[in-house]
Amino acid sequence: MPNYYPLLVVGGIIGFFATIFLIAFITMKDKKQAIGFDRNMKDGEIARRLLRYAKPYVGNFLFVGLLMLLSIAYDLVSPLIVSNIEKTITGEFEMSDVLIKVGLYASILLVSLASMYLQAIILQKTGQKIISAIREDTFRHIEELSHSQLHEMPVGKLVTRVTNDSASISMMFTNILVNLIKNFFVIFGVLIAMLILNYALTLMVLCFVPFVVLFTFIFRKFTRRSYRKVKDGTTDINTFLSENLSGMKIIQIFNREDKKMRDFETRNRALGKAKQQQIFVFGVFRPMVYLIYYSTVLCLFWFGGKGYIDNVAFLGQHIDAHILVAFYMYISKFFNPIQSLAEQFNRLQSAFASAEKIFTILDIDPVVVDEPDAIELDEIKGEIEFKNVWFSYIPNEWVLKDVSFHVNPKETVAFVGSTGSGKTTILSLICRNYDIQKGQILIDGIDIRKIKISSLRRHFGQMLQDVFLFSGTIRSNIVLRDENITDEEVMTVCRYVNADHFISKLKKGLDEEVRERGNNFSAGQRQLLSFARTMAHKPSVMILDEATANIDTETEVLIQDSLEKLMNVGTMLMVAHRLSTIQHADKIIVLSHGKIVEQGSHSELLELGGKYHHLYTLQYHKEQMNGQHK
Repeated sequence: MPNYYPLLVVGGIIGFFATIFLIAFITMKDKKQAIGFDRNMKDGEIARRLLRYAKPYVGNFLFVGLLMLLSIAYDLVSPLIVSNIEKTITGEFEMSDVLIKVGLYASILLVSLASMYLQAIILQKTGQKIISAIREDTFRHIEELSHSQLHEMPVGKLVTRVTNDSASISMMFTNILVNLIKNFFVIFGVLIAMLILNYALTLMVLCFVPFVVLFTFIFRKFTRRSYRKVKDGTTDINTFLSENLSGMKIIQIFNREDKKMRDFETRNRALGKAKQQQIFVFGVFRPMVYLIYYSTVLCLFWFGGKGYIDNVAFLGQHIDAHILVAFYMYISKFFNPIQSLAEQFNRLQSAFASAEKIFTILDIDPVVVDEPDAIELDEIKGEIEFKNVWFSYIPNEWVLKDVSFHVNPKETVAFVGSTGSGKTTILSLICRNYDIQKGQILIDGIDIRKIKISSLRRHFGQMLQDVFLFSGTIRSNIVLRDENITDEEVMTVCRYVNADHFISKLKKGLDEEVRERGNNFSAGQRQLLSFARTMAHKPSVMILDEATANIDTETEVLIQDSLEKLMNVGTMLMVAHRLSTIQHADKIIVLSHGKIVEQGSHSELLELGGKYHHLYTLQYHKEQMNGQHK
């Protein structure tokens, strides 16, 4: 019995730590629902959807599996070769025998290293192709979402889904899955090899395995929670940065830098704390596995050495020195995969959590979609009709109430009314940025829901008050990657809308750099580029929503001249605060609280003496007073 005291002491120490961890696990388990621990999608469903992306590369993964078997052979055979070398050296031997065995060991090692290298290269290339496909599908699906759906999701959250979360999935295909499978094979292979070599020492090693399994199970729960907190913190910071960096000018104008810095520090500290918890979890788990590993080695040396020195059998089997060497190496190769299994399993769970977030985006059904029998329109005349249209952004809070009007081809129609009267909403509905709840909208006598969305929008050109320019050049912002538009056509439309006045003064002309959101150009220059972009794509219907607001006087003259030219191109729908810019419109529609209260030409509405006359008189007197003040 005294021979087994070391094993009992070590078991008692490990059992003490196991008890502490079990108590911590039970305490944490009661709180898991409160921290949003559980996922909504099952692992099997996530795996099935991910494997759909991996299916085209089955051949690559099979080849990697073959390479994996070659690398596993080294883990299983090398201890036997080393122990055999030790056995050879302790007896009478020829140097040639040792060199042959060393050469065999080196050959197996080289084959293993070469297979691991090829395996890594193939997996990286295959994994990146799979992730590229997932990213493209996610971005394409986001493009299909309606304006209302996009408004509900923070940009930073979407960026995190396409970048950070897809990167986590990449690790699954390039590293985690293969190593999980490899480690399972290594564990069972090493176990079988040890049983064949010496079943008594193998039983001693297996005494420690339940503790490893227990610790792995416990810490898997802790690590999954820590991974979730880190991901949530990363998403929170990305969302905060996306919003506040875009609005930095407003932050500076209102002198709120300190407040926003404190908000950022709060989020940053939360993410730092989550990462520290993650490090702490692994800082406890890894030493515990090492404790079990070294305890196993010490017990091996105790029983093996005592049996060898005293020539005493251990559980009926005698232990030689070469067996001790082999077991020492096998124990390392047995416990390392077990430790890796725990970490890789949690990384797999992390990848699954990321995949679920991506699939959650992909599972959002677009609200505005093509009807099954939707048609393509090669051209449209520009006749537009609203028939008893009702629309609300929020159920039962109607923005438009029974709106009906008719626009003839190549007619210019302006919408006037106070803020919130429904002007911009009408323009958005024509392009099917939103779908109406009641009524009908017709283009050339065809219900717009019977026209494919891409075909419908192709014939519209929208010029908004807040012009969005992409990073690139002036040329790329006008053609928007349409290779069919030549430089000559670009300059033609620039001259037509008077954008050439400032482009010709730029050092690089059309190749002038456009920084993020076009912040190196004035509001008027951005608006002229918007006009040029619209004209370059030859729309049949043009939409101007406050396109002349906040423009300096000099640029306004150019824009007014451009507007007069644009009115002769096709049907034009306008919203403008400055009533002077719409006096030449064929028809002016006056809105109030979502209803049409007046419509007619500028002169007709003035003679009517109604709401339009009131708005025009107020604005006229205001401009007169501003002129006298200047």
